[in-house]
Amino acid sequence: MEIILKKDVANVGYADEIVEVKTGYAVNYLIPQGFAILATASAKKVHAENLRQRAHKEAKFRTDAEALAAKLAATPVKVAVKVSESGKIYGSVTTAQIAEALAAAGVEVDKKDITFSADAKALGSYEATVKCYKDIKGKVTVEIVAE
Repeated sequence: MEIILKKDVANVGYADEIVEVKTGYAVNYLIPQGFAILATASAKKVHAENLRQRAHKEAKFRTDAEALAAKLAATPVKVAVKVSESGKIYGSVTTAQIAEALAAAGVEVDKKDITFSADAKALGSYEATVKCYKDIKGKVTVEIVAE
């Protein structure tokens, strides 16, 4: 029996694949659990159209993400922090501070998408990674300066 998978199923296939399985497995498990639908001619047409539209949207998201990554690389940001007399910073620089600095520079990024793993204990220039879309990441230079 031919079915269209709605979700990933171990040892069967991945979501949006058309696969051949035994009739009992499809009728008694996959279809009632919502893991698959029957692959009729009309369902195949709808499935093909959905994949085509999804590919178009995916391409648009990718181009937008690549443009954002390029904009991030060209936009260094400065984060002002309190500093001791020896030059060490009090506390640490957070992703929220970096997101605020990027917003001030005109680039809207969610703080959850920023990865700043540098052990920033002193003033200087560091690099943060911003997840733009799935596998597209942008790098932004973060300069820590004294208030």
